[in-house]
Amino acid sequence: MNDAVLVEAVRTPTGKRYGSLSGWHPVDLLAATFGSLVDRTGIDPALIDDVITGCVNQVGAQALNVGRSAVLAAGWPEHIPATTIDRQCGSSQQAAHFAAQAVMSGACDIVVACGVENMTLIPMRAQTADPALGKPFGPLVDARYADETNFGVRGRINQGLAAELIAQRWGISRRDCDEFSARSHELAAKATAEGRFDREIVPVTGRRLDKETGASITDGLGQLSADEGIRPETTPERLAALKPAFTPEGLITAGNSSQISDGASAMLIMSGARAKDLDLRPRARFHTFAVVGVDPITMLTGPIPATAKALARSGLKSSDISVFEVNEAFAPVVLAWQKEHHVDMERVNPNGGAIALGHPLGASGGRLMSTMLHELERTGGRFGLQTMCEGGGMANATIIELLD
Repeated sequence: MNDAVLVEAVRTPTGKRYGSLSGWHPVDLLAATFGSLVDRTGIDPALIDDVITGCVNQVGAQALNVGRSAVLAAGWPEHIPATTIDRQCGSSQQAAHFAAQAVMSGACDIVVACGVENMTLIPMRAQTADPALGKPFGPLVDARYADETNFGVRGRINQGLAAELIAQRWGISRRDCDEFSARSHELAAKATAEGRFDREIVPVTGRRLDKETGASITDGLGQLSADEGIRPETTPERLAALKPAFTPEGLITAGNSSQISDGASAMLIMSGARAKDLDLRPRARFHTFAVVGVDPITMLTGPIPATAKALARSGLKSSDISVFEVNEAFAPVVLAWQKEHHVDMERVNPNGGAIALGHPLGASGGRLMSTMLHELERTGGRFGLQTMCEGGGMANATIIELLD
């Protein structure tokens, strides 16, 4: 079986809602990351066998296979195919799994795994906005969970309420959530000031979506080269003043949840032999993959068993992992995960996470992978483990091994 190696991993800065990336067409934003892969590696795009793209809200500007459109927008040869997949928040992490598995099996030599989401332009639940097209899930799924009642809601609940349930079940307090969230901003601000993200970020020209006219505005925005959502002044005390977002007596606020964001990411994955032929440096190899399903009511607990499954398959212990990237969908997701796995928090999201950096759904798996790769290189760590909770009750986990 072939080794699948990671040659390059890049991302745009993460733009905040109605921020400097909101006016970008998602196809063109993703294409910008493709251009960076070529610029940084010198690879001939004609050699790429496939492009696998993560995107959650595949409607409007993100419809009709956004990955294929980005291949064409980047000016790459027309013979390069692409497909777009939806594993909810883990979509581009799953794209990396599929890409690496295709290489390992020998079906492909070179694959680009990527992701994109413009959440300003295409908001969450946009694909379910037309009631004439029917409700998601279907009557059999609705019936299966109809008797479950949480916070006065019968049946399936939203992710915010799921995070509330997790906080209750793992004994997580509002103070715990706010302290963790302030930590995310503090670490992200420190990482930005020290230039830790510079190597992974693809600077792009700012384009803002005008709320009133829907026009894309570039005047005075210049180039965006850093994540927009970081608030260095954040403290637990300031966060404590925010009102609960999902239930009057709840713990979850806008401050301890991931940010609605815009962004794109891309990874160049190939066999070790192909990298050698092309005189490209393999920076890490894909070591282990795991994907799990969990209760779709609490839905966000998947990183706990996904991590356990990946470690068991790899033969590694949590102490062998130098860097953990656990997506900060909501603070209780990471805090419950830590309570189960007892990992030293110094190794968890050491450069902050989605609470500070943002969570552009389809692009986030690639963002975490890029950050994890560069952090391993910066610190000299050997193994990194990435995991993300996903809508509907799923989670992916990926272990990579840094190569000399």
